[in-house]
Amino acid sequence: MDSRVNKKKLGLKERYAAMTRGLGWETSYQPMDKVFPYDKYEGIKIHDWDKWEDPFRLTMDAYWKYQGEKEKKLYAVIEAFAQNNGQLGVSDARYINALKLFIQGVTPLEYYAYRGFSHLGRHFTGEGARVATQMQAIDELRHFQTETHALSHYNKYFNGMHNSNEWFDRVWYLSVPKSFFEDSLTAGPFEFLTAISFAFEYVLTNLLFVPFMSGAAHNGDLSTVTFGFSAQSDESRHMTLGIECIKFMLEQDPDNVPIVQGWIDKWFWRGYRVLTLVAMMQDYMLPKRVMSWKEAWEMYGEANGGALFKDLARYGIREPKGWQQAIKEKDHISHQAWNIFYNYSGAAAMHTWVPTDEELDWLSAKYPDTFDRLYRPRLLQYRQWQQEGKRYYNNTLPMLCTVCQVPMAFTEMDDPEQTAIAFRESQHEGDKYHFCSDGCKHVFDSAPEKYRQSWLPVHQIYQGNCFKEGVDPTAEGFDPLAAVLDWYGIKQGEDNMEFEGSLDQKNFAQWSGKTQTPGETQ
Repeated sequence: MDSRVNKKKLGLKERYAAMTRGLGWETSYQPMDKVFPYDKYEGIKIHDWDKWEDPFRLTMDAYWKYQGEKEKKLYAVIEAFAQNNGQLGVSDARYINALKLFIQGVTPLEYYAYRGFSHLGRHFTGEGARVATQMQAIDELRHFQTETHALSHYNKYFNGMHNSNEWFDRVWYLSVPKSFFEDSLTAGPFEFLTAISFAFEYVLTNLLFVPFMSGAAHNGDLSTVTFGFSAQSDESRHMTLGIECIKFMLEQDPDNVPIVQGWIDKWFWRGYRVLTLVAMMQDYMLPKRVMSWKEAWEMYGEANGGALFKDLARYGIREPKGWQQAIKEKDHISHQAWNIFYNYSGAAAMHTWVPTDEELDWLSAKYPDTFDRLYRPRLLQYRQWQQEGKRYYNNTLPMLCTVCQVPMAFTEMDDPEQTAIAFRESQHEGDKYHFCSDGCKHVFDSAPEKYRQSWLPVHQIYQGNCFKEGVDPTAEGFDPLAAVLDWYGIKQGEDNMEFEGSLDQKNFAQWSGKTQTPGETQ
């Protein structure tokens, strides 16, 4: 009788190889190119998939253990926050509007990312890339769930959070992040990885999750801080995946370099334009501020991003087109974005306001070269009108950029008085298309057949596509704004408009025992 032979326990490297590369196989009755058709049509040449490196060397069983431990801690904090009525401990009811913008415009992107990485997990030929993107897909789905769960607590007490998924599909300002992800989802797999894992996750995501989540902590929002930093710990893997993908493509074949450079140019600018919303949140929507957008951009954009592109120079990669334009805009973009939302908050699912005198002084200190000269006078004029009972709302529909879909309100950065609105134009097959910048025009000109299909909210409203069935725009006394808000599902005066005197302000003051007067924050 033979004695049992104990199998040798695999070492870490062997076990990792078995749990990742060992999951692949060669097809038999169908050619590999037919089963995996998507990773070649972009023109990227991959000669050896085994060169794909995973710096984290994470297997699925270790992933579940690691994430499970994080989930226990996360939900314990969120539950404690809810049981102790943590919403009453935030600095000011104005802060809640930042959370409204987050759940409306950021949280749905997590689900879009989950869909995109799931697609990649099926369609990459290399097993290493498939495993890495499947893990990120699960991460993104988890982020969508944890953010929704954490912010659902606020939905019990404040307006503007109850209908975020439908608003994401319909409301004008949410078409900005939505168009970004739909653009990437309809690209090829390598371009999607460049757009999301590299341009957004590696170059730009720190500008969202680090300063804003620190701001949440300073404003007493422990629930948001917890899910934010829980997500950010996943982002470290995502950023590593992004840089690994870029280096992998560049090292595989020199013909990949111009393709990758074009994607970096495009997706840096597209992602930067989405961060316009984040710039505004940081400078105007946090009653207690941690750092300005300008400081965050200099730290996480210029310093970190600049070092990254210097590192990639050895592969033949230069800094993206639009990089210097973004540096010029750091003194202006948040103020111009807040002006857009102040003008059009009558059609937005959140409130806006003029900052207090103390906050205006803070902005003056952070933007000494521009704020007092260019932006404070306008805000003070808005405040005067509001106190006179003439709160200003712009009831016309703005021209939108065909690519980023932000209203055309950015100024020419070389104009010292910032009075000239940046306007670019292209013609394609007899039609004119308008853009807010050279970056957006460049994106359009590289693929006009794609961007001519942009779903522009203003165009759709004028075409009558944003009214409920049965609405007659020709009827006497027809109110187009009321009809559009009804189609959006936004209740005028409750979900939107001026913060001063809103239900959010009144209810928060009553619940928390804090008193507030217009223009003042306790």
